[in-house]
Amino acid sequence: MTAKADRSSQIAHLHPGLLYPDPRRLWGRRAAWAAFLAAFLWASHQLGLSPITFWTGFSDLWIIGSQMFPPTHKGFWQEYLAALLETLAIAFLGTILASLISIPLGFLGARNVVPNFAIHFGLRRVLDVVRGVDTLIWALIFVSVVGLGPFAGILAIALNDTGVLAKIYAEAVENADKKAGEGVRSAGGSGADVARLAIWPQVFPVFLSNSLYFFEANTRSATILGVVGAGGIGFFLADRIRVNAWSDVAFIILLILPTVAAIDYLSRWLRKKAIGRQDAPGARL
Repeated sequence: MTAKADRSSQIAHLHPGLLYPDPRRLWGRRAAWAAFLAAFLWASHQLGLSPITFWTGFSDLWIIGSQMFPPTHKGFWQEYLAALLETLAIAFLGTILASLISIPLGFLGARNVVPNFAIHFGLRRVLDVVRGVDTLIWALIFVSVVGLGPFAGILAIALNDTGVLAKIYAEAVENADKKAGEGVRSAGGSGADVARLAIWPQVFPVFLSNSLYFFEANTRSATILGVVGAGGIGFFLADRIRVNAWSDVAFIILLILPTVAAIDYLSRWLRKKAIGRQDAPGARL
């Protein structure tokens, strides 16, 4: 007991706040938790949330879930499959378009490539505005501009992703090792040679990795774009939900889930290859 008491007194001496916390800090934590609880209760009251509402909604969800089984397609499986392939095409083309646009924008937005403050600041603010608008909002806008169909979905994904990818690419370019660029310049290379021979091989795996991740995310988000008329499987999903055809909804979901899982696995595998190999084929260009 003596040794244990000595150990406790030693800990109390070295870390007094651990065993005997400061009363002011303790009251501050309690006040923060009380403020959080008050904010939660106020927000719940303003939004009309209650245990009764939750229980009623949960009961309705159970009824809907029971109506989903067994999943059926009622002879429309070919149309569903074609729409799913269209969703994949929307995600793929939108990601490719965004990646290609973001590469030059990423270099223009990097301070070590374009030191001009006006160009750098203006481009960054434009990108902030572009990525500040959700993909679904862009889809609604492009549906009004180009009409219903997958083209609106491709443009929505491409524009929103450009705002994010260009920022990520610019940061990757800024974090590139400067010694490689100094070596190219010492050999008489121009600014374009530095970007092509020194910076590009370093940032290519990062570019590819992020583009693959966005393709994976866009595969999921593209299923929602059909709800607003931007093509893909989302159109059939929203239509079946409106008419309460829950067994068809279950069949469509069962089509989407393994597709997204396969894209997720493929993207992770390709990202590991891209990050693990600095001498990727595109890095030599």
